[in-house]
Amino acid sequence: MSIVTMKRLRLIALRSDRDALFQGLQELGCVQVDEPAPPGDDPVWTALKRPSGKELGAAREQAALCTQALGVLRRYGDKGGGGLSPRPTIPQADFYDPVARKGAESLVQAVCSAQAQLTSLSAEKAKLLSQRESLKPWMELEIPLDTPSTDTTTVLFGSFPLSVDLSQVMGELGQAGELCAYTPAGRDSSLQYLFFLCHKSVEETVSPILQHCGFSRLTLSGMRGTAAENDARLARELEENRKQSEALELRLTGYADQADTLRLYLDQTAQTVAREESKCRGVDAGEVFYLSGWLPAQREEALGTLLEGFSCAWETEEPAPEDYPDVPVKLKNGKLVAPMNMVTEMYALPAYGSVDPNPLMAPFFILFYGMMMADMGYGLVMMLISAWAMKRLRPKGPTMRYMTPLIGLCGVSTFIWGALTGGFFGDLIPQLLKILDPQSTFALPALFSPLDDAVAVLVGSLVLGLAQIFVGMGVSMYKQIKRGELMAALCNEGAWYLVFVLAGIAAVGVIPVKAALLAILALLILTQGYGKKGILGKLMGIGGSLYNNITGYFSDIMSYSRLMALMLAGAVVAQVFNQLGAMTGNVIAFFIIAMIGNGINFALNILGCYVHDMRLQCLEFFNRFYEDGGKPFRPLDVTTQYVDIVN
Repeated sequence: MSIVTMKRLRLIALRSDRDALFQGLQELGCVQVDEPAPPGDDPVWTALKRPSGKELGAAREQAALCTQALGVLRRYGDKGGGGLSPRPTIPQADFYDPVARKGAESLVQAVCSAQAQLTSLSAEKAKLLSQRESLKPWMELEIPLDTPSTDTTTVLFGSFPLSVDLSQVMGELGQAGELCAYTPAGRDSSLQYLFFLCHKSVEETVSPILQHCGFSRLTLSGMRGTAAENDARLARELEENRKQSEALELRLTGYADQADTLRLYLDQTAQTVAREESKCRGVDAGEVFYLSGWLPAQREEALGTLLEGFSCAWETEEPAPEDYPDVPVKLKNGKLVAPMNMVTEMYALPAYGSVDPNPLMAPFFILFYGMMMADMGYGLVMMLISAWAMKRLRPKGPTMRYMTPLIGLCGVSTFIWGALTGGFFGDLIPQLLKILDPQSTFALPALFSPLDDAVAVLVGSLVLGLAQIFVGMGVSMYKQIKRGELMAALCNEGAWYLVFVLAGIAAVGVIPVKAALLAILALLILTQGYGKKGILGKLMGIGGSLYNNITGYFSDIMSYSRLMALMLAGAVVAQVFNQLGAMTGNVIAFFIIAMIGNGINFALNILGCYVHDMRLQCLEFFNRFYEDGGKPFRPLDVTTQYVDIVN
């Protein structure tokens, strides 16, 4: 239930052992390799070199190719690897089997090659279709499209706008028109096409007139024979293109059955990338290499056992306080507290050497969440979802592995609070019984009702909030006393503890209110000027402390009224939908309307309660004692996405 103690690791080993050593470190999974900080301008250090990174580049390229291949197969029938599919398990020996890995590499190359060919065929198809489209206006022309000009004759294929009268064009050509001829072809929505022929002697006269009339010359490159002959050729080429594409698609569809092999290979490649990235953080010096990093103190013996098999020199040391900002943070908590890591990591990890808030936060977070949801039906659904996901999906990753059990724990709390308030999908059961028997007065047993006892629920919410604030104040006092600041702890949180105690005693009538107020006033005057110099400084310190603490504590405590507000809102929304369903007088219609409404209410509350619970922890609780700024501990380990390794 604490922040794990870390040690700095320094290691020098033979470069010939590097691959095997890093493989061992990855399987051990407890060493984070960092880039060593150069000791000033040491000439020896500046002469050291980084590894080339060639292997890292190759591993990343393979990972990218495998990801590309999987993306291709998803388009051709691969349905595996979905978020709701259980991951297959694989023995460790099979995971590192080099023969299977070679086969996967070949499969990746085959898939990527087939996709590259398909891409090329698709581009060729677009080109062929474009060429065939360009032939449509010339299909009526029986003159070969590759008819060349001669020494005495100029041949032109081109077009005029539809608005141009060809007979008028020939008239404008005047006497030169006697040495010209044209054969019209087809038309489209804006142009008319033609074959134009003129004698070389009048070409210089004809060209400006044609351009003035809007003539546009077309180059039909690559065409041999008439338009109809070229169209038939292009049709044959398109058919061949289609057959080749279908054959490749059929091949890829067959590869889709082997997608699990690629997913396994992608996990294998990810381990190689992680190892190579860690290798590149070290430095080389001749035949040896040097690395530095961090490891949990309790894993030092396991690391020593591993390193006994290598010719190396290594040492560990505990970090000095000035090194704490650079020390990575790992939280160690039990099964009931560990899900809180998700909340902490979303906010910020605690600084190394400070307090792990999770054991202190866990009971309040789970209690508050259940209080806001407060429905047995919703709690039961949450528990079932959590149990199913934990058993079937075996969630991994920094978020899902904590979120899934956290939903279950909050579901237990929600069920308990629902039992206290008598809520099961709101008032679903009483409303159902009224449909079956209008005289029914059945109601689930309840200790209190959020609708009828709203004031009591509000008071209870504020009391629970005050209890959490007291815990935060206590942690703050502990930290100050640990630093040797006993008087600061007593004059700050200690004094306000007594203020709340005296106010509470006076509120229940144990002592007169006037006496309690005088005692509180005297206490604050004696303590709130601590640390200030001079009479004026102490007076200003007292005034500032009174204003800041009174407004601060009041606003923080009132923030916990959201516990009552969300409990009340959720209960009201559920009851409204149940009543709407009951108005139909039909059991089936009632269930449809009630379940739709409760489903919406559940979806809104499961997120809303989490957000408001997070706010209470991060703003009202953490600001009492929390020191953030911790860097997450990220060791070199075996982290898989698609398979689970069985040792």
